[in-house]
Amino acid sequence: MAATDVVVVGSANADLILSVDRTPRPGETVLALGDACRSAGGKGLNQAVAAARAGATTALVGAVGDDDAGRMLRAVLHGSTVDTACLRTADLPTGLAVITVAADGENSIVVVAGANSGLTELTDADLEAVTRAHVLLGQLEIPVETFGVAAAAARSNGCMVLLNAAPARELPDSIWPLVDVLIVNEPEAAEIAHGRDLLELVPAVVTTLGAAGARYTSRNHDDIDVPALRARAVDTTGAGDTFCGVFAASLALDMPILPAMQRAAAAAAAAVERPGAVPSIPTRDEIEHRLREAGR
Repeated sequence: MAATDVVVVGSANADLILSVDRTPRPGETVLALGDACRSAGGKGLNQAVAAARAGATTALVGAVGDDDAGRMLRAVLHGSTVDTACLRTADLPTGLAVITVAADGENSIVVVAGANSGLTELTDADLEAVTRAHVLLGQLEIPVETFGVAAAAARSNGCMVLLNAAPARELPDSIWPLVDVLIVNEPEAAEIAHGRDLLELVPAVVTTLGAAGARYTSRNHDDIDVPALRARAVDTTGAGDTFCGVFAASLALDMPILPAMQRAAAAAAAAVERPGAVPSIPTRDEIEHRLREAGR
């Protein structure tokens, strides 16, 4: 098996997207604007597609169901050159995300894990893919223990481990020593920190700040702030995943932290200007064009 730049161990969902004037309040019913839209999604799939479109050879370790949604996700991954040799078919329905997108581009998401919950162990082929990667990228829409097994295998073979701790949840102490870079937004950082300094847990943290950009902090005190690029927000779905995937791809391609952060920020800015998760993820050429326009 050939070495891969990025291996993502994570979720794959079918997204059901509903456009609304505003997100409903508790107990309130609102009417959708137009028809529902179905597309590929899931944090793992989104991040894998983003890494591949950014120029990294990429594989996804995950699970889908034996259903139309699973076949749609496989087709999207193939179309984005993501290796699906380790994408198994589980005896469960493909994961589902129901997403409401308000007129200002903000979204609310409810996820049904489905086949993702069945990713409870890794095969020898999965572990071989992980150990041959330059960067392992994980999230928390799959069982935490599965990410832990992948991260331990990666670290034992000198692979850099990135964890996007989303959705935020309690993590066992055994996970932290396996993570090289933690990627979180501000609410996620507050939820998982429990008053602790995150740099006591991991060597480096990337905090995404929405319209304010992103910040890199590390135990070495080589902190970096990257402003966001100007963007007209249409749909923020998948923008954080785009950032993570492009950041992972850039590190796997041996870029220093600053240009890796700048590429990821440029990709995220491009992503919010189009609807949907996977449809909004930019290509490498689009990212470079965005950077040139911003003078970076």
